[in-house]
Amino acid sequence: MNRKRTRLILFLSLTVIATVPAHARFQQPPPCKNAYTPDREIAEGKKSAAEVYKTMPVLPDSSPVTQYIQQLGAKLVQSAPPSPWTYTFHVVNESDINAFALPGGPVFVNLGTIQAAETEAQLAGVMAHEISHVIMRHATCNITKQQGQAPWWALGQLAAGVLLPGAGGALAAQGVGAAAGMTFLKMGRDAEKQADLMGVDILYDAGYDPRGLPQFFEVIQGKYGDGGSQFLSDHPNPGNRTEYVNAEIETLPPRPHWVKTTPEFAKIKKIVSGMHAYSAKEIASGAWRGSSANGGSAHAVPEQVQPVNYQPSGKWQTLDSASFSVQYPDNWQATEKAGNSATIAPPNGVAATTNGDSAVIYGVIIDGFQPQQGSDLAASTNQLIASIQQGNSGLKATTGIDDVRVNQRAGKSVEFVNNGASAGGAAERDWLVMIARNDGSVSYVVFVAPQKDFEALRPTYEQILRTFRVKD
Repeated sequence: MNRKRTRLILFLSLTVIATVPAHARFQQPPPCKNAYTPDREIAEGKKSAAEVYKTMPVLPDSSPVTQYIQQLGAKLVQSAPPSPWTYTFHVVNESDINAFALPGGPVFVNLGTIQAAETEAQLAGVMAHEISHVIMRHATCNITKQQGQAPWWALGQLAAGVLLPGAGGALAAQGVGAAAGMTFLKMGRDAEKQADLMGVDILYDAGYDPRGLPQFFEVIQGKYGDGGSQFLSDHPNPGNRTEYVNAEIETLPPRPHWVKTTPEFAKIKKIVSGMHAYSAKEIASGAWRGSSANGGSAHAVPEQVQPVNYQPSGKWQTLDSASFSVQYPDNWQATEKAGNSATIAPPNGVAATTNGDSAVIYGVIIDGFQPQQGSDLAASTNQLIASIQQGNSGLKATTGIDDVRVNQRAGKSVEFVNNGASAGGAAERDWLVMIARNDGSVSYVVFVAPQKDFEALRPTYEQILRTFRVKD
């Protein structure tokens, strides 16, 4: 070989070496052996998601927190590798820092994760990790490997777990929120590393600071201390997790601007900081099936009530409480309760529920709410709505949150339909009005009636509202 040819080959070789990065960007591995067709995987994932809703306190789609997570998830999916999956995003009202992905696209994020994240990039990193589990079919790959084609629910463990602590990332036959030590399908170390690396790339392609993912590892370490690595036994640390994630980030071209956080994230953080998230123990005990907008259990349907004559008499009387006063028809009944709250209802307007509690079927509920310190009325309203909707997935807003004035006080108004919440399983209409108080708290009034009768009662409810006065 002559010298000229040798020099040319050497030049080309050096040119290739100079243009190839030291670490190639993560490449999706070849498909695993999988006994599930994509259609079956999607169908089984939907079944699993339905089971989650039965056994865990999932916030409804009308919650501003859920809507934010859905928007963030949709943004990440746009930057994810193409796939046949139908992604849906949900929020579980659980305090553990966790998230999990079901086969075919359902992704659940614990409220505790949103509360713990310090930036939107960190939260997006967790969600990108879960999306990666779905794309690479880790759950059904593992099931195929370990159990062949055993019946789906016979496995007792389905969810692709996130890198986070606890058993909230596991869907077992007895329900996701069972005991913290439940058995579930463990992701292998290779699967976890793959989800980490693809998640970083999705984060980058969506315009976020990819360092958000390793930064969230530090958040976990700060919360769980030296024991932080132990919780990863459920979703094992492949080893040197932060190091290989940072090495992947080094392969990505630099950008002049990263998205670290957004005003939308700050708004949601303000809302979730005032929300009560249930512990795994509370979820396992069923304590999350708490109160709904009308004062009864969120999952207890009022029994069939006697006919209610809700027509006002034409004469009005005054309920003069320590914190408010209000007028109401004199053929209705008012009951004051501790904490400056009250119910006002026509005869038979309060009914026993199927679990032995009572709920207002026709009438008015008056109570107070203490929002997070520094919250304005809009934020306070969102916090109260989120609190009411906890475990009450049938409650759907039918209007926006509108500005109102109640006897010269600033207020907010929103209406809901609560399917199946009224007597006999009929739909219920709830009209919520929030009124600001000088001490930063709020008073609120909920007007309740079966949907079929609400418009007939609206003039009476409007007159009650016109007489409502806050005392400071």
